[in-house]
Amino acid sequence: MKPVIALVGRPNVGKSTLFNRLTRSRDAIVADFAGLTRDRHYGQGHLGQREYIVIDTGGFEPRAESGIYKEMAKQTRQAVAEADVVVFLVDARAGLSAQDHDIADYLRRLGKPCLLVANKAEGMREGAQLSEFYELGLGEVIPVSAAHGQGVRSLLEGALDALDLPDIDEAPQDTDDGVIRLAVAGRPNVGKSTLINTWLGEERLVAFDLPGTTRDAISVPFERHGQKFSLIDTAGLRRKGKVFEAIEKFSVVKTLQAIESANVVLLLLDATQGVTDQDAHIAGFILEAGRAVVLAVNKWDAVDAYQRELVQRSIESRLAFLKFAELHFISARKRQGLGPLWGSIAKAHQAAMRKLPTPQLTRALLEAVQFQAPKRAGMFRPKLRYAHPGGMNPPVLVVHGNSLEGVTDAYKRFLEGRFRQVFDLIGTPLRIELKTTHNPYADKA
Repeated sequence: MKPVIALVGRPNVGKSTLFNRLTRSRDAIVADFAGLTRDRHYGQGHLGQREYIVIDTGGFEPRAESGIYKEMAKQTRQAVAEADVVVFLVDARAGLSAQDHDIADYLRRLGKPCLLVANKAEGMREGAQLSEFYELGLGEVIPVSAAHGQGVRSLLEGALDALDLPDIDEAPQDTDDGVIRLAVAGRPNVGKSTLINTWLGEERLVAFDLPGTTRDAISVPFERHGQKFSLIDTAGLRRKGKVFEAIEKFSVVKTLQAIESANVVLLLLDATQGVTDQDAHIAGFILEAGRAVVLAVNKWDAVDAYQRELVQRSIESRLAFLKFAELHFISARKRQGLGPLWGSIAKAHQAAMRKLPTPQLTRALLEAVQFQAPKRAGMFRPKLRYAHPGGMNPPVLVVHGNSLEGVTDAYKRFLEGRFRQVFDLIGTPLRIELKTTHNPYADKA
């Protein structure tokens, strides 16, 4: 699973700026005043082949007892509980404060790997200004400048090395053991646990594993009609003392890690609430991870005909990017519509793991070009010559030809539709890579 890094510190020390630097994005809003970030913000990044998840938090005041600062402190504690390593940011130019001492005391009691980082330290690498931060008792002070990118790579290497994770080459590889890893994802209270309990009650569960740490998802062995499954519940259950509010039982980190480790993801929606922003974000994670997906709308028995029409319209508009996934309307509590669900899960897994022969791919490509050729780009028209498979789960198709940089996104979507139709790729994302053949005489003009 991807390691999780939490950024913690008092307001306006540059946590969001560092978050944007680590994720190579501009997702976190940055401004020169305190208190802009209030909720946890999640992003993904990589250092070479080493991938990670970053959590941006608001200004942390451990002693806050009321108001918005108390709620922000809860969010920060939740992020720290989910994290594998904590990056504690201080302001090198403003110096040490009493609030920094409070945060350091809190982090020392947790006993998690923690890096003390002095931000805004341009030109202070050898300066005595950083010496006062050793009072916090958190070890070496790492000077960085998140705004300019100075020292960020060394910080990231230190954070990942602190976890003592195996290298990519040494990590255990997935084996085809015939078990389908099925993750049930969705917002809190959509019925994930009810659905899993319904399945297990029918099949008389023999053994299951409870989560031992906060980063483990619940994994339950399950067998149906001879096919073995490993059900992964993303309800976000964690040990007592790590739960702060009922809503906090939902963990974005758990969902991300469960999606990464799954073969198929069942995205559960709530018919009584429609498609929310959180549903769309989870769906985006699934698509980005390239996992096969099945959509299911739970609590279908609890809504009338008008609400059902609204739900269907919201799915068509807000989850249009998952139109390749099959949709089911179920009631986990009343055990309605659960049978066809298994058929879609099996089809999605088969499509994601399907081996596509090069001759058949090339034939389908040429037939698609004959039906509709790509538009001319400048003086030349892109020429698509042949295709071959580039991977599975999700299926990757590599198309070779000339002048392929002129192929539009609309034409790539057309090719995707043709390949899906020919090879019956239902329920899985499909990625098409275009590679232009190099002209050996281009440099000899």
